[in-house]
Amino acid sequence: MNDTLEGKVVLVTGASSGIGQATALALSKAGARVTVGARRTDRLESLAQEAPGEILVLKLDVTDRQSVEDAVAATVERFGTLDALVNNAGVMLSGAILNADTTEWTRMVDTNLLGSMYMVHAALPHLLRSRGAVVQISSTSGRTASAASGVYAATKFGITAFSEALRQEVTAQGVRVIVIEPGFVSTELAGHITDPTIRAMARDMAESMRTLQPEDVAGAVAYALTQPEHVAVNEILIRPTDQAR
Repeated sequence: MNDTLEGKVVLVTGASSGIGQATALALSKAGARVTVGARRTDRLESLAQEAPGEILVLKLDVTDRQSVEDAVAATVERFGTLDALVNNAGVMLSGAILNADTTEWTRMVDTNLLGSMYMVHAALPHLLRSRGAVVQISSTSGRTASAASGVYAATKFGITAFSEALRQEVTAQGVRVIVIEPGFVSTELAGHITDPTIRAMARDMAESMRTLQPEDVAGAVAYALTQPEHVAVNEILIRPTDQAR
C-alpha cells in the first residue's frame, strides 16, 4: 500500500460537513489536491483554511446537472486532471411510508441516487483517462432495509446496483469502483429528519452505542484509494462495534 496520494486530484461532494469534510481533510493530508463541493460554501472556505494542501472550493448542487458538469470542468481546468471522485452528498429523511410527504422521497432520490449518477456521468471520461477511482459513500441501509427508512434504503440499494454495473463496465480499463457502507456515524444527517418521533428514535439509537466518527469513514476512503493500482477494494462495510445490524 502507498500511504500517500501525492499529486492526485480528488473531487469530494457534500464536503461541507461530516464524512465529506473529514474525507477532504484526510485526502489533503495524504498529499492530494482536492476540490470540495457543496451548497454551503462558507463551510467549505473554513475547510480550505484548515487543509494542508491545495483546495478548490466550488458551489455544487448534485441535483443540478449543469452544476455537476461545471464542477468537474472547473476541477480539470484548475488541476489538469481528475483521479478520483468521492460521491458523498446525501440526505436522510426517514419516515413511515403511510402518509409520507412524498416531496421528501423526491429529494432523497434526486440527491442520493441521481446526484451520484450525474457526478459519475460527468467525471467518468476524465477518470478513464487517468485510470482513476469512484468512491460511493453508501450505508448499511444499502444492505438491509428497515421500517421508516424505505426510501432512504432504496436510494442506497440503488447506489450499490449502479456501482456494480459501473464496475463491470470500467474495471478492465483500470478504473476502480469502491462502495463504502458506514453504519451509525456521528454527523448531522439524522438532524435532517422532519418527523419528530423518527428523529428522536434515531437520536436515541445513536446514543445507545459508540458511533463511528466521520474520520473513521474518511480513513476507509483513504485506505481504498491508496492501494496499489492492481488492487481494487470494491466494498468496505464499517459499523460501530456496538451496532448489531
